[in-house]
Amino acid sequence: MLRAYAARVAGTLVGVSRPSPQRLSRAAPARRRLSSQARRGELLEAALQEFSSRGYYLTQMDHVAATAGVSKALVYQHFPSKEELFAAVTEQVVAGFMGRLPEVLDKAGDALGAWRGVVRLLCDLVTERPEAWALVARHLDNPELGAPLRRLREQVGEVFAAVLANYYAPESGGALPAAEEVLEQARLTVPLLVGALQGLMSWWLEHPEVPRRKVEARAVDFGWLGLDRIRRGEWLPLVTD
Repeated sequence: MLRAYAARVAGTLVGVSRPSPQRLSRAAPARRRLSSQARRGELLEAALQEFSSRGYYLTQMDHVAATAGVSKALVYQHFPSKEELFAAVTEQVVAGFMGRLPEVLDKAGDALGAWRGVVRLLCDLVTERPEAWALVARHLDNPELGAPLRRLREQVGEVFAAVLANYYAPESGGALPAAEEVLEQARLTVPLLVGALQGLMSWWLEHPEVPRRKVEARAVDFGWLGLDRIRRGEWLPLVTD
């Protein structure tokens, strides 16, 4: 059930290929012709570079056009506004992560294996595409950017909540709560995990001298040992006034 759910959520995100930046020869100054899909991928790559380095507000369509080596008019042919371009770039980044998540979960034999796999996948994103991580970390919690990022954040959160709920294990001899209650508790826990991982990965980008194995180990320890009692169903009673 978990694998099917994760695959279904991942399938709602749009993955876009990422061609290599174009190189124009001096003998042929005219822009080389590309298919619409290839050109779109090239523009998304250029936009990713600009949004991750300048931020959403300082990035202009002129910057994207210059990085891609095309005219601003051509950028607008593919993306009518900067908002739509930013949404497409963000969806591409998240799709790259979500597209690999089902395989990670499929290989996990238990809860610890699933958590290790998720942390490893996140470290892969940071090391393989640091500019993609920089874009997400820089804009994820900015409510002024509207619905696209919120929607993507909620989709990722649902998958993580499904992981936690699927591996929920009550105390020995205890009764398993209703599925709805388990999922609700998992949804409340997910932001804690995501926030902690986001902070650690961003810190690691600023401290590349720290070996990856140590970063992974610390993230796994925090998520597994720090939340194990909650994962097993132990909750402090709610305080009422």
